[in-house]
Amino acid sequence: MRSYSIFTIILLCLAILLVDTLAFYWLQSITRLLPSGFLQNLINIAFWVFTIGLLTSIILLKVRLERMHPYRKQLLVTSFYGLTVSSFIPKLIFVIVISILYFSNYIISEEESLIAIPVIGLFAGFLPFFVILYSIFRSLYRFKVHRIKINFEELPANFKGLRIVHISDLHLGSFKSRHHILDRAVKIINYLEPDFIFFTGDLVNNNAWELKGWQTVLKKLKAKTGKYAVLGNHDYGDYSDWKNAKAKQSNFESIKYFYKKVDFKLLLNESVSIENENQKIAIVGVENWGNPPFKKYGDLNKALKSVANIPFKILLSHDPSHWNEEVMEKTDIPLTLSGHTHGMQAGINIKSKKWSPIQYKYEYWAGLYKRFNQYLYVTRGLGWMGFPGRLGMRPEITLIELNK
Repeated sequence: MRSYSIFTIILLCLAILLVDTLAFYWLQSITRLLPSGFLQNLINIAFWVFTIGLLTSIILLKVRLERMHPYRKQLLVTSFYGLTVSSFIPKLIFVIVISILYFSNYIISEEESLIAIPVIGLFAGFLPFFVILYSIFRSLYRFKVHRIKINFEELPANFKGLRIVHISDLHLGSFKSRHHILDRAVKIINYLEPDFIFFTGDLVNNNAWELKGWQTVLKKLKAKTGKYAVLGNHDYGDYSDWKNAKAKQSNFESIKYFYKKVDFKLLLNESVSIENENQKIAIVGVENWGNPPFKKYGDLNKALKSVANIPFKILLSHDPSHWNEEVMEKTDIPLTLSGHTHGMQAGINIKSKKWSPIQYKYEYWAGLYKRFNQYLYVTRGLGWMGFPGRLGMRPEITLIELNK
């Protein structure tokens, strides 16, 4: 895991200090209503003690990260990130709401209007605080099954009713060795009785040591016909500092070998054909292919060479950007499965309506898409990365049934 730059640390500290100063200014309109001067001072002191403690922690974390074991480093960074977000965002919303109300003259200086300040202020601050806490402690591991049925003219008759479980973005290091949590997802997947299990990348956050102890859990995954996987951008070790190229390559080889231990066939720009009574379909897997800053390891043409004569193909490609750039209208691949976006781990899902800030970066970011008789499904991911929470984007297990 790369350490944050000094410039990033300074910007983060300045942002926290600015928002906390504004929040403290508006907090005075609330504490003035308290009957006890001692209570007012106590709240004010507690406010700044927390702020100073947070800023000090950022600086100390930066200094000590260089000497920490990678596991402890990752644990501290993600925990600290969750604490910062859960405190910073509510205060930012509090400042914005109260400032808008003040400058729009909704809140005026009359005595009776002072009651509106604490009511609106506390609601604006505490509501997002509790929502963020819910996303961290409740919805982060509430696995949801999305059931999709797709009809294809090209699908061979012998493969009608094919059941596929699609999962992606485990980021095992984020589970912090809590095997029992992912074991719940494994039981759900096995209950679905899939013919295939497809995993579309980001097994780890960065390092092979994250895989310790997970072999027993993931080996329990059962599929009637086969289990296949591709690599995601996090699986190459590109986001860690390495002593030399040999250390990075050793880490990469360990990650690839893990798939053998859990009975998954890792497709590295290659394909396999599946036959059922003289009818065939092809499973095509490419290495990670992404737009900058993500690297392009994938080679679709190479992966398609051995199955060019098989009409029905299923492509596993981690980044959904690949579909738009090299698959749609450029190949005859009917179905592509991707992950990568996580749905930004925050958004809105109400029936057929969905929204997330990630859609302003990725045109195809969650759910099923159809263009010119070609389909793309983008899963919201099963694990998490960075912020230890999911708001409106529950961890996903996708069951896809193929029909004629």
